[in-house]
Amino acid sequence: MSSTVVEKPSFLQAKFGGLPRPFWALWGGTFVNRLGTMVMPFTGVYLTQARGMSPTAAGLAMGVFGAGSLLSQLLAGMLTDRIGRRATLSGGMLATAAIMLVLGYSSSLPALLASMFALGLVMDIYRPASNALVADLVSPAERPRAYGLLFWGVNLGYSVGVTAGGWLAGLGFIWLFWVDALSSVVFAVLVWRAVPETRPAARESAGGFGMVLRDRLMIGFTLVALGNALVYSQTMTMLPVAVAEVVKLTPGQFGLAMALNGVLIVIVQPLVSDWLGRRDHARTFAVGLVVLGLGFAMTAFVTDVVGLAATIAVWTAGEIITAGIPGAIVAALAPPELRGRYAGLFGLSWSLAAVLAPLLGGPLLESGPKVLWFTVGGVGLLSAAGILLLGPAIRRR
Repeated sequence: MSSTVVEKPSFLQAKFGGLPRPFWALWGGTFVNRLGTMVMPFTGVYLTQARGMSPTAAGLAMGVFGAGSLLSQLLAGMLTDRIGRRATLSGGMLATAAIMLVLGYSSSLPALLASMFALGLVMDIYRPASNALVADLVSPAERPRAYGLLFWGVNLGYSVGVTAGGWLAGLGFIWLFWVDALSSVVFAVLVWRAVPETRPAARESAGGFGMVLRDRLMIGFTLVALGNALVYSQTMTMLPVAVAEVVKLTPGQFGLAMALNGVLIVIVQPLVSDWLGRRDHARTFAVGLVVLGLGFAMTAFVTDVVGLAATIAVWTAGEIITAGIPGAIVAALAPPELRGRYAGLFGLSWSLAAVLAPLLGGPLLESGPKVLWFTVGGVGLLSAAGILLLGPAIRRR
C-alpha cells in the first residue's frame, strides 16, 4: 500500500505562485507605468515654477484635471465592456502618452487647461479595464491576492518613480513628461502583446449604466468605497497642510515620516495578501476601515515627527488590510459582461473623493485639527458599519 505525499508550496509559491501568466504581464506593465509616474506628484510645482502660473490658476488647472477624471471612469467602464479590456487599456495608455507630451510643451493658459482636462480624462482609463481583466483571468478564491499584488506593484513602482522624478526635475521638467509617456507606451505594448482579450460575449453590454445603477447592493458598496476614499484622500490633501500649519513640521520631516508608508506596504503587503484573501471579504474590509479611521483620528494628537510616524504606521496597516478586498467584491457583484461598468462605478468613488476631500477637509481643518481628524475617523467607522450591513447580501451574491 502506498501513500501520496502532497508537497507544501514554498514560501514564494504561496505568496506569488498560482496566478496565470497574463496576470503577471498586467502586473509588469502596471509596475513599469508606476515607475514612470513622475508628472502628477510635481504638477503643482511645474505649473507655478516652470509655467509661471499663479497658485489660483494652478488650482484651476488641477480642478479641470479632476473634472476629466470624474468622467473618465464612466467612459472607461463602458469602453471596457463594449470594445474590450485589452483595447481600452492599451488605447488609454497610448492616449495618455500623447497628451502627456502635449501638456509638457503647452505654454498658454488655454492650452494648459485643455491638456489638463484631457489628461484627467484618459490617464485612469486603464483602471476599470485592469480590474475587469483580473476578474476574468483569476479564480474568485485568488482575486483578493491578485488585487493585493497589483496594489503592491503600484506602490513599489511609485516609491521609486517619485524619488527619481525629484532628481529629474532638477535637470528639467520636460524629462518627467517624456519618461511618463514612455512608461505608458511600454504598458500599452506589453498588454497588447501578452494579455489576451477576455471580454465575454455581450448580452446587455450594448446599453448604458442602467443595470449597474439598478443594483442596490453595488450602489451601497460604492457609497462604502466613497467613505474609504474620502478617508485615504486626506493623505494627499489635508494631511500635508495640517502637518505644516498645525504641527509645524518641515517638508523634510513630513517626507521622512511618509516614507514609512511605502516601506511598510512594500515589505508587508505580499506577506499577508494571501492570508487576508481567505477571510470573509466584508468583515476583513470592515476591520481595515476601522484601523484606517483610527490611524487618522490619532493625528489629532500629533505634536512631533515620531507621533506622526506612529499614526502613519496605524493607517498604513488599515490600507494593507483593505488593499485587495474592494476589487474582489466588485468582481463578485458584477455579471461578467458588465465588469467594466461595475469597475467604472467603483473607480468613480475615488475620483469623486479626490474632488470632495479638499473641499470638505479645508473648512474642517479651519474649525480645528481635532474636528477634522475626528470627523475623518468617524467616516471610517461609518463606512465599516456600512460594509458589515452589506456583508450578508455580498455573501449571498
